[in-house]
Amino acid sequence: MKKALPLSVLFILFISCVNTKERKQSEPTKETIEIPSSNPSKPKDFDPYFTPTETITTTKGPQNITRNILADRKGNIWLATWEGLIRYDGSTFTNITNQEGLRRYRAFDLLEDQKGHLWVATIGAGVYHYDGTTFTNYTTADGLANDRVTNLYEDRKGVIWFGTESGISQYNGSTFTNLTREQGLLNTDVNSIMEDRSGKFWIGTRGRAYWYDGQIFTEIITPSGKPFTNVRKIIKDRDGNMWLGGNDGLWRFDGIDFLNYTQNFIGYIYEDQKGNIWTSSEGAYRGEWVLSRYEVKPLNFEKAIASTIKTEENMFFGIVEDKAGLIWLGSLKGAYRYDGTEFSYFE
Repeated sequence: MKKALPLSVLFILFISCVNTKERKQSEPTKETIEIPSSNPSKPKDFDPYFTPTETITTTKGPQNITRNILADRKGNIWLATWEGLIRYDGSTFTNITNQEGLRRYRAFDLLEDQKGHLWVATIGAGVYHYDGTTFTNYTTADGLANDRVTNLYEDRKGVIWFGTESGISQYNGSTFTNLTREQGLLNTDVNSIMEDRSGKFWIGTRGRAYWYDGQIFTEIITPSGKPFTNVRKIIKDRDGNMWLGGNDGLWRFDGIDFLNYTQNFIGYIYEDQKGNIWTSSEGAYRGEWVLSRYEVKPLNFEKAIASTIKTEENMFFGIVEDKAGLIWLGSLKGAYRYDGTEFSYFE
């Protein structure tokens, strides 16, 4: 018998717009909801889903949606949350949005570039660049394709790629170049970007997935002849294999063939320092999410079976490993840290 979910969980899942039925539509609905423009009492510069707090420093972690997590080279943990940008230094959580007076918008993705600078994607306020001293805000006024930015990537040449709800923006350090429908990207709500060893880019969108060779977008097709749809995350592992996760489950491409590991919806993929593959995915019943780990050794020889690390009625998002080898996990309720045995919740 399927378990019944509390009304609060159902409401949050409705707001997030990622239930199974919606994802299987030909045009999947957005995880981020459009701001109503018909209400004159709401200013244009306003995010109704930002969760304001007055706290700057605390020992408690974020208590709301934590969408992505980054471990920087200095050992800090950065969290992109609905409360804004938060940094953890090993003992204290600091809300940087409150401390630095950043615009109060949801932080969605994070990137540390080759220079050690931080990039922060937001839903509605464009992107922030932090050079260690100053935060600089880039928006559509500077050439960004859309101020609703959902993912960040730096290629081998040092160009920063921004996946937005209106296509891709590239920033070379001085100017923006945009890839939209006019350049052949038919599905412009971009989820993930990754460069493979050949220099070709893999693009996951809420519609189809594409290869981009610098000139032409080519649709990526499954072994059954169907297009990959709503690809949420693409990574390249240490051996150069490409991993895709989304509506069609978890797949690995070794340069010749695609191999499917699960058909359950995949929300996130991460490779740890040992080469293990971690995923967040839907579970056996509606509302259940699973944190799984595929061990590195079987991955090299046969189709691996995942170890279930955590299961609960709570959507899981970004995964990252810190310098101490601890695994961090974003969720609807904040952030968790896993030491291999137990989870810390920072409540």
